[in-house]
Amino acid sequence: MAQFHDLTIKGISQVTDQSVAISFDIPSELKSHFVFKAGQYLTLKATINGDSIRRDYSICSSANSGSLTVGIKAVEGGTFSVHANKILKEGDTISVAEPQGRFVFESNSEKTRTIAAFAAGSGITPILSIAKTLLEEEPFSNFILVYGNKSASDSMFKNDLDALSSNYGNRFHIHNIYSQIRANEALFGRIDKSIVNLIVKNKYQGITIENFYLCGPEAMIHTVKDTLIENGIKEQQIFFELFTAPAVSENEEVMLADGNSKVKVIVDDEEFDLEMSQKQSILEAALKADIDAPYSCQGGICSSCIARVSEGTAKMTQNNILTDNEVAEGLILTCQAHPTSASIVVDYDDV
Repeated sequence: MAQFHDLTIKGISQVTDQSVAISFDIPSELKSHFVFKAGQYLTLKATINGDSIRRDYSICSSANSGSLTVGIKAVEGGTFSVHANKILKEGDTISVAEPQGRFVFESNSEKTRTIAAFAAGSGITPILSIAKTLLEEEPFSNFILVYGNKSASDSMFKNDLDALSSNYGNRFHIHNIYSQIRANEALFGRIDKSIVNLIVKNKYQGITIENFYLCGPEAMIHTVKDTLIENGIKEQQIFFELFTAPAVSENEEVMLADGNSKVKVIVDDEEFDLEMSQKQSILEAALKADIDAPYSCQGGICSSCIARVSEGTAKMTQNNILTDNEVAEGLILTCQAHPTSASIVVDYDDV
């Protein structure tokens, strides 16, 4: 289970009018705790207006750069994102969990391959880490990026992407798409089926693309994934990460059981017993019982709260993280899981 450490903010840079990049200073004794894979994220924790708030933000630096930087876009009505953009400053200390996440790219310097990514808005953050890592560590590989935004001024990390184009022009291929302005260097519109077909069937026809990485809103993810599959891409070649939690339908809520369950929670080698309503999520009940269970987004889009059901059964209302095999092995997202048996054992340590 990831542990939090207090880190000093090394620097904050303005990425767009509504987003910043925050870099952390890592003491020598903690460097081994913050080794990460490209695509992973950090959970940041702060007390804001008297409430303890946790949020996940993807790392945008390359895996072996020695830098630890996240990108944070201010969300209208948001709490942590606005705090990060308006209040945090260089020299401040903030609690940061060790890197997590299953949306990862691992480089291999001996490989020659092409990787493609589709990103929208702040979804560029983990994709930037993946692109930098591949270009730096695989000298014979290529990276294709399709990046959707309202306009150039709204594009996070535009300077970084321009630098990649300058440094790796023959290996880094970027296709910007703007939905609110027309520009000579960009396509007009949004990332939709026609854009995916343009990339796969036209721009890179005859090019073997090993894997695809997708990060953005749920609708975009589904559109791109479905279109890639229609074009003969295998599902195992497609990796994705949402940056907003999908809505839970009323039908899913109605289907939840109406009884109670006895739950044994195992976390950090300690055992806790409680009784809960099956209407509650297991994480919700654990936190209500003051159990220090791991969590972050509470929306089923990160992997912080994964645990294993070793006895009994549970049902998830949403699952955008675990594979069918992992679910069959008993893994659950506890923020989305509701017990469906009279008793259940949930083990956070066995993951």
